[in-house]
Amino acid sequence: MSTTPRRPYFPAHGDDGYRVEHYDLSLDYRVPANRLDGIARLSAVAPGPLDGLALDLGAFRVGGVLVNGEAVRFTHRGGRLHLAPGRLAAGPFTVEVRYSGSPRPVSSHWGGLGWEQLTDGVIVASQPIGAPSWFPCNDRPDDKAGYRISVTTASPYTVIANGELVSRRQAASTTTWVYEQAEPMASYLASVQIGRYRQADLGPGTRVAFPARLASRVRHDFERQDRMMEVFSERFGPYPFGSYTAVVVDDELEIPVEAQGMSIFGVNHVDGRRGQERLVAHELAHQWFGNSLTAAGWCDIWLHEGFAAYAEWIWSEVSGGATADDLAVRWHRRLAALPQDFVLADPGAPRLFDDRVYKRGALTLHALRRAMGDAPFFALLREWTAGHRHGSVTTGQFTDLVARRTAGPLEGLLSGWLYGSRLPALP
Repeated sequence: MSTTPRRPYFPAHGDDGYRVEHYDLSLDYRVPANRLDGIARLSAVAPGPLDGLALDLGAFRVGGVLVNGEAVRFTHRGGRLHLAPGRLAAGPFTVEVRYSGSPRPVSSHWGGLGWEQLTDGVIVASQPIGAPSWFPCNDRPDDKAGYRISVTTASPYTVIANGELVSRRQAASTTTWVYEQAEPMASYLASVQIGRYRQADLGPGTRVAFPARLASRVRHDFERQDRMMEVFSERFGPYPFGSYTAVVVDDELEIPVEAQGMSIFGVNHVDGRRGQERLVAHELAHQWFGNSLTAAGWCDIWLHEGFAAYAEWIWSEVSGGATADDLAVRWHRRLAALPQDFVLADPGAPRLFDDRVYKRGALTLHALRRAMGDAPFFALLREWTAGHRHGSVTTGQFTDLVARRTAGPLEGLLSGWLYGSRLPALP
């Protein structure tokens, strides 16, 4: 049931002429002034000769660019940094960009995306095209790379970034925090959180960071996150990263935000009564679906959001709430009352975060589970995550796996859910 490649949703972002293997970001940030001075060093590979290349970068002043250690000409306009290194041979090359300015979010259909000032700190929420708001990158979800992120800021602040904290060096009034993310990561998942945080361990490799005044509420609301980790590891396969941190910022957020090895929640998502626990489950599930397995193109976002929404239902039934069957019936009824003009496997850029991506995606998985049975279904999910660990995935790859592991009629079942505009009946 594989389909032909579709047109990118954001053709103005990314360059398919090369791949980045590693980003080394050295950032100096002053919180009150919202001033960022950065040096980005990229190690990349070109499959063929290049006469030029482009990076995505927001409205910064670019002080200079080196390619393979040599200064090159460049132009910077419209969020694109075009480099003219002369003819670049196929194979590995390096780029160094020095830049400075006041980071501001990238404008989009969904508002500002990327680096954003909080009342007293910073949040980075880049999905899908906000990464250029703070560093030069090849902003494509399928160009995944390793990262080293070094951030120097005033010592009262804690810096949390992707990967493992490998050093923390304090000077007279500033502290430099250095994180390394070894597993490949898409640019939109790179993240830095800066705030006055305390941290608490929730279990092996899992922790939560939060403002001190929210300590009791946060500890209660995230108390079962370690149990979620056990349940999801059993259903989806081993947790794909070295650690996991939930960050609660001291501002309200419209929705929580996922990053690789990290999730970010607003103060409005903690109430001391686990009133938003489904969101805790949803963001944790993204570590498998979205972060380890990343859609090769944004048309396949249901592979992120549909799976994470279904993880909410799995946690609900495991933790004594409504069963997945009950939730499926409830959401099918709601979606059936909406206009029948939505294609899950290609919703279009304006509908990237339409609620039907989430709920119809979850219903698709529930229909598959009911048709296969629990043991074969969860074995399929574990095979899916193991076979594409830290890679890029497409809807076609998922349906091909289903076809290999099931009888023929299920291929037709998935076709209706994924490619038909009308909502199929629940099996």
